[in-house]
Amino acid sequence: MGKKINRREFIKQATVTGLALPQLVSQVACLRKFKQPNIIFIMADDHACRGISCYGDRLMPTPNIDRLAEEGKRFDSFFTTNSICAPSRASILTGQYSHRHGVIDNRLEFKPRRPTLPQLLQQAGYQTALVGKWHLKSSPEEFDYHFVLPGQGHYYNPDFIEQGQKIQEHGYVTKIISERAIAWLKARDKQQPFFLCVHHKAPHRNWMPDIEFLDLFRDQNLPAPKTFFDDYQSRCPAAKLQEMRIADHAYLAYDLKLFPLEERQLTEHEQTGWEYWMNVFGRLTEGQKKAWEKAYRDENEEFKLKSKKWTEEELALWKYQRYIKDYLRTVASIDQSVGQLLEFLEKEGLAENTVVIYTSDQGFFLGEHGWFDKRFMYEPSLRTPLIIRYPEGLEKGVDRENMIINVDLAPTLLELAGGEIPCWMQGRSFKKILQGKKVSDWRQSFYYHYYEYPAVHAVRRHCGVRSKRYKLIHYYYDLECWELFDLERDPDELNNCYGDPEYQEIKDRLAQEILRWQTELGVPEDEI
Repeated sequence: MGKKINRREFIKQATVTGLALPQLVSQVACLRKFKQPNIIFIMADDHACRGISCYGDRLMPTPNIDRLAEEGKRFDSFFTTNSICAPSRASILTGQYSHRHGVIDNRLEFKPRRPTLPQLLQQAGYQTALVGKWHLKSSPEEFDYHFVLPGQGHYYNPDFIEQGQKIQEHGYVTKIISERAIAWLKARDKQQPFFLCVHHKAPHRNWMPDIEFLDLFRDQNLPAPKTFFDDYQSRCPAAKLQEMRIADHAYLAYDLKLFPLEERQLTEHEQTGWEYWMNVFGRLTEGQKKAWEKAYRDENEEFKLKSKKWTEEELALWKYQRYIKDYLRTVASIDQSVGQLLEFLEKEGLAENTVVIYTSDQGFFLGEHGWFDKRFMYEPSLRTPLIIRYPEGLEKGVDRENMIINVDLAPTLLELAGGEIPCWMQGRSFKKILQGKKVSDWRQSFYYHYYEYPAVHAVRRHCGVRSKRYKLIHYYYDLECWELFDLERDPDELNNCYGDPEYQEIKDRLAQEILRWQTELGVPEDEI
């Protein structure tokens, strides 16, 4: 389809071309009946479900994201198919698994061989824009407008690439992204529906909060997960071999904001972290630096005085408190941004015909098993928030049953927009599920595959399948090991049932399910 035309232009063209009157009346009625919705696609980076209060965890309130859930539909069983940034983003844009679109890890450039979601929406008459994080190495030329962070981007005074030109903005990244998104909405062509991606850097590592939230949780102790001191018994060696324990692998300066440090006393690991920290802290203005030094001074001085007397457990818990508070402080800015966008839609009279989506590129470990980061097929990393509000025709509430995966987003948005879903997309539209309809042949399991090893955090390559109750994981490449979890009995995934005779039939069935998915999805044999 070309550019969308209005009703008057349609009638004029139809008259000139001699379109029969009954056919003309029918097509005009069709145009009136279906009004293409606007779409705002808000995506955070590494936002765990536990970091959103409507998902049931009370770590912190997120009133604006919660409002979106109250006015729309929250999905409790939404998952990523490869829990790492670039592959997940490419899957959302293409509706394909990593092995099909080619971005199996963060090191590869996105080179789409077929039209991506924004291009397909353009064909359906949409104007498209991307504001915020791109993280796919290539340039997002498929959008009509882009204002994106180079690479991971910076929290303070970040650089952006606007329509191919590099510029620097002063301020905090989440606020800048929000302001630019709203500015684009104000300047858009109001005769066309729009697809606007608002993609935040936060809460990605190294979790630098905005100055206005630096004192949030200052006098509180947040609860550590009950698996924080996990000993990884019964699990495959991969659980012990990772390098993402908060107690052992988080950098004191870069991650935990312990500054200044005596450089001559630093280990090689902490010297690297110090250099990372000086790179990001050096971007702050003198006023911003003073605010940061004031906010962290007392706690950092206390750490230097007392930490040598602490037990390993006390030290680990102190590090957890610093990590989780800074993580959630960056989330507070995102929630604020969501509120600003919702307020703008209401003010401009756009709320009733705009689909608003809130999600993340994957989940994240908030201290579960002692970890930060993602990658593993375990639930905190695999499970991802998804909230969709569209006042016209979509059912409100919570969907806990249907397993939705990130490759389903592209076909769903295309169907909502009235576009055609290409046959090469591996995901499936869940529009009927959004409408509250039962889909009898919806998937009962899905396939997962993680590739990035050897690499940072040392999470081993693995693939697997998750059904509603069970999960089977296969580690391969440099180790051969299997894990089976009964999520009903063991939601924290502490007990590997793979060698338990009671689960023999389930284990065999899920192993066949992995093979079925690999065959159906066309996973190359050299990748398994």
